Amino acid sequence: MSEEPDVETIGALLEDPTVRTILTQTSQEPMSATTLSDRCDASKPTVYRRLDDLRECGLLVERTKPDPDGGHHRTVYATNLERITIDLEDDGLTLRIDRRTDIADRFTDLIEGI
Repeated sequence: MSEEPDVETIGALLEDPTVRTILTQTSQEPMSATTLSDRCDASKPTVYRRLDDLRECGLLVERTKPDPDGGHHRTVYATNLERITIDLEDDGLTLRIDRRTDIADRFTDLIEGI
């Protein structure tokens, strides 16, 4: 994500019930697209499009989760969204997105900052 999304983009995303369900479900635990498709009662292509939209806006992260039994891995998604705030100001609406970072991301930022 190169720049912060605007109010219109975030508003359009949050208007979609599938997006809201994805954000709610992935805030509790990382989930696969298949699981999200079931939870959202939406087709996989629809879920994948919404996942892409959320990742583009920086509201969702994709992780690879190892499968210890099968020796494979799978992709899971988790929200990094803490809060979205829209303020009414004299010159219009302003958007602030607060994202949470996990310990691995904070460690990476620390190392890259050295």
